[in-house]
Amino acid sequence: MGATTSKLPKDLLSEYQELTFLTKQEILLAHKRFSELQGREDGPYSSRLSMEKILMVPELKSNPFRKRICHVFSTSDIEDDSLSFEDFLDLLSAFSDSATLEIKSHYAFRIFDFDDDGTLDTGDLEKLVNCLTGETDDTCLTAEEMRQLISNILEESDIDKDGTVNLSEFQHVISRSPDFVSSFKIVL
Repeated sequence: MGATTSKLPKDLLSEYQELTFLTKQEILLAHKRFSELQGREDGPYSSRLSMEKILMVPELKSNPFRKRICHVFSTSDIEDDSLSFEDFLDLLSAFSDSATLEIKSHYAFRIFDFDDDGTLDTGDLEKLVNCLTGETDDTCLTAEEMRQLISNILEESDIDKDGTVNLSEFQHVISRSPDFVSSFKIVL
């Protein structure tokens, strides 16, 4: 069953190991999963998968931020949120147990920055809360509950009191959350 290894050149495997937090076995498994999603076993490192296919990965399918995750890790020139094999490895690397708090918090911040402006403002925080609670009538917060929750979030994390949370403020808050590193992961 060593066929998967032969489909990923050894020099690329070594390079991927150096550039990610993934082990050789994790890279080979990622290669296998990416190839299965493509529907063929040859050369996934040179082609892209649509976001719809990536979201078929069970570990992403149930994640409330799945589309944002694809958006953040996609290097697509046409901005369709498709992923190359390298993008897929970057995603898995950032969500791996071996990734540092700094890496994980950087990507979490980018995922939560829905408007990609480099800060978490009221709009981003509202979308973040809605992703976490769901937007059904049973789970959706009232306007007052949402306003109060966002006010509490900003009170706790907006150190410079400018009405937004920047990356360093976000990382400061995350550094005080012992569960963050263990919960920010995807294991294939």
